[in-house]
Amino acid sequence: MENPSSKEGYLAHIADQAMTTFGLEPEFNPESLRQLQTLTAPAQDSSGKLKDMRDKLWCSIDNDDSRDLDQISVGEDLGGSRTRLWVAVADVDALVTLDSPLDLHARKNTTSVYTGVKTFPMLPEKLSTNLTSLNQNEERLALIIEMDVEADGSISQSSVYRARVVNKSKLAYNSVSAWLEKKGSLPIPAEKVRGMDAQLRLQDAAAQRLRERRHEAGALELRTIQTRPVNENGQVVDLIHEDQTRAGELIEDLMVAANGITAKFLTRKGFPTLRRVVKIPERWDRIVSLAAERGAKLPASPDSKALNGFLQNQKTKDLLRFPDLSLMVVKLLGRGEYVLDKPGETPQGHFGLAVKDYNHSTAPNRRYPDLVTQRLLKAALNGLASPYSLPDLQTLAVHCTEQENAADKVERQIRKSASALFLSKRVGETFDALVTGASPKGTWVRILNPHVEGFLAQGGKGLDVGDRIRVKLIGVSVEKGWIDFARINGNTT
Repeated sequence: MENPSSKEGYLAHIADQAMTTFGLEPEFNPESLRQLQTLTAPAQDSSGKLKDMRDKLWCSIDNDDSRDLDQISVGEDLGGSRTRLWVAVADVDALVTLDSPLDLHARKNTTSVYTGVKTFPMLPEKLSTNLTSLNQNEERLALIIEMDVEADGSISQSSVYRARVVNKSKLAYNSVSAWLEKKGSLPIPAEKVRGMDAQLRLQDAAAQRLRERRHEAGALELRTIQTRPVNENGQVVDLIHEDQTRAGELIEDLMVAANGITAKFLTRKGFPTLRRVVKIPERWDRIVSLAAERGAKLPASPDSKALNGFLQNQKTKDLLRFPDLSLMVVKLLGRGEYVLDKPGETPQGHFGLAVKDYNHSTAPNRRYPDLVTQRLLKAALNGLASPYSLPDLQTLAVHCTEQENAADKVERQIRKSASALFLSKRVGETFDALVTGASPKGTWVRILNPHVEGFLAQGGKGLDVGDRIRVKLIGVSVEKGWIDFARINGNTT
C-alpha cells in the first residue's frame, strides 16, 4: 500500500492526473491566457437599453468559500402573501464571446470541477471570481429573471431583461441558515445593510411556497450526504458531512423557478433550448421493491408524485436513515442529461423536479450550458437569430452531458482518494454498510461511519441496492481511489 501522507500536494497531483485521464483540460492554453490579458475591466454597456436596478437590496448566498458569484436575488412584498422576485445572472457572454479562445476552453470542459482539494474553474479566476462575478459592492451587467410568486406558490407573471446591478451583501449558506432557523445571529454582511434581514425573510417565505408547490406536483425531496476532506499538512485529518441547509433550499427553489422561466421565454420566442432532463427512472422496479420492504406500495409505472409521497413519509418516520434511502433512490433514478428541445416540440421534462420547462441558465461562470442559454436569451431579447444552429446545439447537448459525467468521475475519484487516505490506517476493521450499487460490473457499498463508499470485492453475489450488510475493509489505493471491502458472512437485512 502507498504511503502518500508525506507527499506535499499528493491529492492535488492526483486531481491533475484525473482531469487528463477523463478527457478534461486541467490548465488554460496559451491562446486563452493571451485573450485574458486583454480583459482588464468588467463589461460596460452604453446603449441606454438596460434598466438601472443598482439600488435594490440584492444579495448572494453561496458556499462559505465561493468567490465565483453567478447570481444574486431580491424580493418585494406585494401584499396578500404575494412576492415579486428578481434573480440577476452575471452577463458572462459580455466578456467571453462566442468562439473566442476562452469560450473554446470553456466549451472543452463545459463545467468547473470541484474536487475539495483543488478547483479547476471553467473560466480563469480573473473572470469567474472578479470581472464576471457579481461581487459585493461592485456594479455589474446582468440578465434579470422577474417573477411574481402567488400565495399558493404559483408564478402568475414573469419576464426576462437586462439591467445594471450591485450585490449589497455576500452571504453564506451556513450562517444564513442558522439565522433563519433561529440558531444563530444575523450574518455581519447582512447586518450592515439596513433592511436585509427582512429581505432574507421575504425571499425565504417565497422560496418555501415555490418548493411546496413543486412537491405537490411530484418534485422529489431527497437528502443525500456528501463528504468533504479536511487537509492539514498533506494529510486528510477528517471527512466533514455537508448536509442540505435552509438557505441552500432557498437558492435552489429560486434557481429552479428562474430556469423554468428562461426555458418558457425562449420557447415563446421560437428559439431552441438545451434542456436538463432526468428521463424515466432506469430501475423503477427496484424502487417499488424498496418501498414494499418499508410497507409502502408504489404504482407499477413511474410516478414522481407517488414516489415523493413515499419519501416524505419515510423522512418523517426515520430522519436519521433518510439520507441512505435518498442515496439509493438517486442511484436507481439514473443520471440526468442535456437534450435539444426544438421549437414546436413537447419538452421531455425533468422527472425529479416534476417540471417540463427546465434548462440551466443561472450559473454561466461555472457551466457551459448556462452560457449557451445566456447567448440564446440575449439574441431573443435583441430580436436576432439564434447564434447556434440546431446541429450545433445537438452536438453541444451530447458533449456537455459527456463532460459533466467526466467531471463527476474526477470529483468522485478525488473524494475516494481522500477517503482512502483517511481510511489507510483502518485496514482490517469491520463496518456496517449499505449496498448502493449493483450491476454486472460489480457491487458498491457505503459504510455508515464514516460515510465512505467503496467496492465490494468479495461476497457481492445476490445483493441488491438497499441491502444492509457487515463488511471488512481489506485494502485501499490512494492513487487510484480504490476502497475495497469484503462481505462478512451473516444475514442481509
